[in-house]
Amino acid sequence: MIDSYVGLDDAGVAAAAAAAGADVVREQYGQRLDRVDKGGGDFATSADLAAEQAILAVLKAARPDDAVFGEEGGQQGPADAARRWLVDPLCGTLNYASGGMLVAVNVALAEGAAAVADPFAGEVFGTDGVTARVRHAGTETPLAPTSATGLVDVNLDPPFPSAPGFRAVDLLAHPDFMARFRPRVVSTTLALAWVAAGRRAGYVTDGDDLSASVHFAAGIALCRAAGCVVTGLDGARPGPGSRGLVAAADAETHGRLMAMIHDQG
Repeated sequence: MIDSYVGLDDAGVAAAAAAAGADVVREQYGQRLDRVDKGGGDFATSADLAAEQAILAVLKAARPDDAVFGEEGGQQGPADAARRWLVDPLCGTLNYASGGMLVAVNVALAEGAAAVADPFAGEVFGTDGVTARVRHAGTETPLAPTSATGLVDVNLDPPFPSAPGFRAVDLLAHPDFMARFRPRVVSTTLALAWVAAGRRAGYVTDGDDLSASVHFAAGIALCRAAGCVVTGLDGARPGPGSRGLVAAADAETHGRLMAMIHDQG
């Protein structure tokens, strides 16, 4: 297996790892899944665990000196590693467990390459940190964000640490939002890849320090490389101490969304 990854750059490793996880997610779809209670209403399934193991196998074979932080397994690898991968083996577990196909597999090298796989569309979105593209059926296409769809995905899943200053439900009810955009709620960070690909005009969520999150790091990297505008709810670059995320296809869309968000306060 190690020979399969010889010569791959970090973007290639990220894509191979995400694809390996996506294979597991697709193969186990519709099967009886064991659940692991994580508290607070959150849970993982046996598919989450198996997908993470498939991803780890690729990363350990291709980059044995790197550390990995997985959503399910936590920190692994050399304690003194200079580089760390962030792994979310199945983003949209509740969708998946209830028979839905709106899920993503996220793999990101901190401050580097990243990949997001859609197991059911057969797409792998990837970036080397500079350019962004999507691979489907052996063909790679550059990602080209656009606000033409007018669709904005809003995350309505808790927690909501910015309330009452910002509440996603209030954004949806804002008259300017209804006049300019149409809301979508897919409940998976696959929506960030869709912003980068021009299938969504924007994405808005609450949350704490999402730039280092296994759920969001890969999507943020994709959006940045594709040329999207990505900030926290305060308009600053996401990072330690920041809150929430606003990713938009262009500066005009980002400005409109930020104006509505600030109008809630």
